[in-house]
Amino acid sequence: MQHRSVSDVMTREVVTARPGTPFKEIAALCHHNDITAIPVVDDQSRPMGMVSEADLIRKAAVLPDQEGRYPGRRLDTKDRARAEAETAGGLMTSPAVTARPGWSVAEAARAMDKHRVKRLPVVDETGRLVGIVSRRDLLQVFLRQDRAVAEEIVHDVLGETLRLAPEDVRAIVQDGVVTLTGRLPRRSLVPIVERLCRAVDGVVAVHHTLDWTEDDTEPRLEHPRAYRAAR
Repeated sequence: MQHRSVSDVMTREVVTARPGTPFKEIAALCHHNDITAIPVVDDQSRPMGMVSEADLIRKAAVLPDQEGRYPGRRLDTKDRARAEAETAGGLMTSPAVTARPGWSVAEAARAMDKHRVKRLPVVDETGRLVGIVSRRDLLQVFLRQDRAVAEEIVHDVLGETLRLAPEDVRAIVQDGVVTLTGRLPRRSLVPIVERLCRAVDGVVAVHHTLDWTEDDTEPRLEHPRAYRAAR
């Protein structure tokens, strides 16, 4: 099976900032490039952190009102220092959580979910920035046509990987949802087929009414004669 990688979906032309980039310049970069976050890189183009709209808006959130009062929640020492920062080095969230070009879409999605971030700078083997991938980029895999998904399941999963005959299992794909019907030679293959189909790019869910010829999941009892001999 061919899976789209981070390299396939990432943006290669990345708008970056340096630690000394001023607050207003970062805000302008976000506005003019229609982006919501900017990687902060060092002299070797290695990501040091990220400055997002959330980091920028924190400054407005701590501004006093017209009477000079400070409304809203109180910030801890670290967040207040970031809110009062004037350059990218003080505003950024660090260290930067990064991805590699060869990662699968699923690996990048897991990293985003684990670290609760919306985008990942992509770095090469030396740690240099080569792109950036966002949640929207990862969702591209779900734009695959149903027919392409079905063809991959039938040819690659059922045929090439599991060596099943075409008449054994039928796969129908509608809106990314896979429905499998048919008969497998062994019951133990059911979760394997389901797992492999779920791994195909563009699959939203897998449903099945698969039957089987042999139930190889039931424990086999020893022959009574062999049991007595063992005693």
